[in-house]
Amino acid sequence: MSKSVQVCLVSDMAPGQARHFDAAGRPVVLVRIGDEFHAMRDVCSHEEFPLSEGEVLTEECEIECARHGSTFDLITGAPCSLPATEPVAVYEVKVTGEEVWVILP
Repeated sequence: MSKSVQVCLVSDMAPGQARHFDAAGRPVVLVRIGDEFHAMRDVCSHEEFPLSEGEVLTEECEIECARHGSTFDLITGAPCSLPATEPVAVYEVKVTGEEVWVILP
């Protein structure tokens, strides 16, 4: 059964921004690209480091780990560059009015 957690308001995040949220005890990085929001587990699969501290690559729809430079696809969670080889869990995001919700499995 999935659980919906409100993490912020649309106006709380600027386009191109990544922010860490604790969603029902899970570390989540929320990324805004334009008017779209993407959510994934806020832990690099290569080494336990917060992806929310990395750079958002808006053109590629990826986030880069600040520690080793691995990039991850924000839609699939797949690694796009080494040294990471394992994907990161992605979560569905729903925007209802001004509220941003993350759907956790």
